[in-house]
Amino acid sequence: MIQRVRAIAAAWPRIARLIPSQDGPEVFLARNLEMLALGDRLVRARGGRLVYELLDIHGMMLGQGLASRILRRIEAGLMRRAQLVVLSSPAFETRYLSHFNQPDVPTLLVENKPFARGDVLSPVATNTPGQDSNGGPLVIGWFGMLRCRWSLGVLDDVTRAHPGQFQVILRGRPALDVMVDFDGIVAANPDLSFLGAYNWPDDLPSIYAQVDVAWLIDRYQAGQNSDWLLPNRLYEGCLNKAVPVVLENTEVARRVTAWDCGVTVATPDVDAVFDALSALDPVTLAARRAAVEGLPPEALEMNDAECNRLTAAICGAAASHAQVSVS
Repeated sequence: MIQRVRAIAAAWPRIARLIPSQDGPEVFLARNLEMLALGDRLVRARGGRLVYELLDIHGMMLGQGLASRILRRIEAGLMRRAQLVVLSSPAFETRYLSHFNQPDVPTLLVENKPFARGDVLSPVATNTPGQDSNGGPLVIGWFGMLRCRWSLGVLDDVTRAHPGQFQVILRGRPALDVMVDFDGIVAANPDLSFLGAYNWPDDLPSIYAQVDVAWLIDRYQAGQNSDWLLPNRLYEGCLNKAVPVVLENTEVARRVTAWDCGVTVATPDVDAVFDALSALDPVTLAARRAAVEGLPPEALEMNDAECNRLTAAICGAAASHAQVSVS
C-alpha cells in the first residue's frame, strides 16, 4: 500500500499532460482505489465520465481502525464524483458499500465470466473421473492462484486420513509467501500432485477433464473477500463439467445452491470436508455433473448482448442502477 501511495504521488502532477486536451477519452475506468484517485484527477483536468471498478476489497478498507476509516472517507469522496461503480459480486454492495454507508452511486454487476468463445473455452466431450467409471478415487482439482493455506492443510489432512479415497491435483501458481511449506507438504503426500502452471484459457478443457470436482473454497481472507467473491474458477469449472465444491455461508455457495449443481461443505473443518466429499458416490456425482451440464450458457459466459449492455452502462447510455446479471 505504501508503494501504491508513492506511485500515485509520482504520477499525480504529470498524468494530465499525457492525455490530449481535445479528442481525449470520454470515459475513465478506474480499477481500484488508487486508480480512482488518478481517474478523478484526469476528469477534473480533461473532463469525461468516471467509472469505479470494485473487483475486490483490500483488507485495509475494512474494520473501524483509524487507517480504515480514513481510506473509506477518501474513497467516499472520490466515489461521489463517479457516475457508476462496477462490481463483480453482489456481496460487495451488501457487505461493503451498504454496510459502511458509502455513497449511493449507481452500480453494475458484472460477474467474472469468460467471453463466449466456443473455439477456446468450450468444454471437452467427456471428463475422465475416478468415481463414475472404475470406482477409483474422487479426483479434486484446485486450480488458479493457490493462496489458501487452510485449503492446503485440510486437503492434506483428509487425504492422509483416508489414503487412496481422494486424489488432489493442483495447477496454477502457489503463493509461497503464504504457504511457505507448500512444496514439502505436496512432496510428502502421494495423494497430492502439483502439476505446475497452465496456459489460460487453452489448457482449461484438458486440466478439468482430469478431475471430478473443482475446489472453490478459499479462506485466505475468511470473513471478507474470500466469503464475498464470485471467482472466475466457478464459471470455468462449470463450463468444463467439473462439479464445484463450496463452503456454506459464502457468496459462491449461495450461487451454487441457486443453480443446484454443487457440493456444499457445512463448516470449515476437516470432518465437514470429508463428509461432503465422501457423500459423492458414483450416482450422486453423476447427478451433480448432469446439473452442471444443464446450466444455461448465459449463466457461465458473457455473450455479445451482455457485453453491449456493459458498454452502454459504462458510457452512460444505460438506465441508472442497471444490473447486469444472468443468474
